[in-house]
Amino acid sequence: MPISSSKLSSRFKTLAARVFTISGMKTIDIIDSHTGGEPTRLVTAGGPDLGQGTLAQRLETFRARFDDWRRAIVTEPRGSDVMVGALLCEPDDPGAAAGVIFFNNVGYLGMCGHGTIGLVASLAHAGRIAPGRHRIDTPVGPVDATLNANGSVSVRNVPAYRYKQAVTVDVPCHGPLTGDIAWGGNWFFLVADHGRELVPARIAELTAFTESIRDALHAQGITGRDGAYIDHIELFADSPVAGVDSRNFVLCPGSAYDRSPCGTGTSAKLACLAADDLLAPGDIWRQESIIGSVFEGSYAVDRGVLIPTITGYAHVMGEGRLVFDERDPFMRGIEPGARA
Repeated sequence: MPISSSKLSSRFKTLAARVFTISGMKTIDIIDSHTGGEPTRLVTAGGPDLGQGTLAQRLETFRARFDDWRRAIVTEPRGSDVMVGALLCEPDDPGAAAGVIFFNNVGYLGMCGHGTIGLVASLAHAGRIAPGRHRIDTPVGPVDATLNANGSVSVRNVPAYRYKQAVTVDVPCHGPLTGDIAWGGNWFFLVADHGRELVPARIAELTAFTESIRDALHAQGITGRDGAYIDHIELFADSPVAGVDSRNFVLCPGSAYDRSPCGTGTSAKLACLAADDLLAPGDIWRQESIIGSVFEGSYAVDRGVLIPTITGYAHVMGEGRLVFDERDPFMRGIEPGARA
């Protein structure tokens, strides 16, 4: 039987109130998963008290007052550059299954597709939700996530759209490059004509190349809507795998590459395909990552708004408790760029 939203809400209140203290140490409870190779660390108990307000307001509280928690949870030595954190929160809507704030090694994410798939799989692993449809509240709006009978998770994302088509940026040492700017829950610059081979052996080269694109966009004042910083760069190529439509390489904030096909990035891609009349509503787009994992994407149009749905698998890798000891000089993590 599905667990009622009221019982979930009560349970989340209990979790939010728990702060463990052992001989001057603080601990938090976590569940680690990966979605197509991309890790998610779900904080289920002991995290910072963000007070009241919407999730968007609580994210700003997290950023302003508790950023050391973000660093401690996902950066080295407890985490890594590729780790995405997910803080389990009270939802904005009491009828929602959960609220969540996503973060990584350099900051905060409005939405995270792979992270939402990991969140749902982790809650199912913990016995907190059953197969079926669940509303998940995020700082950029609600998403519907369905835990399917086969263990996959389908995320009905926030609305996606192409903001600008065929934008040219002059990339130092590489010349002019043209791509689309699109929103899929985060801001993306999507490039198909880049002349690079998207294979794992070229990951270091692709990382440096996409960093150059991101830096050039910023230097030349090319932004998303309302001056939003474009912090994700997505390269596309044909996939050599039969039945797969495309392979991508996605540079994430903090310069880690996405091991998964990227849920918000695939949503942005669907928006561009729809704008070009290359994919009809309900048709399936199979998006492969640089390491070979695959998401299935499709979209519906609701009152003129494109709503993407992304389906993938997440696997729980472990659950446990992180210990924070004031005697540890790296208790609050190691800032990216501080390593030798």
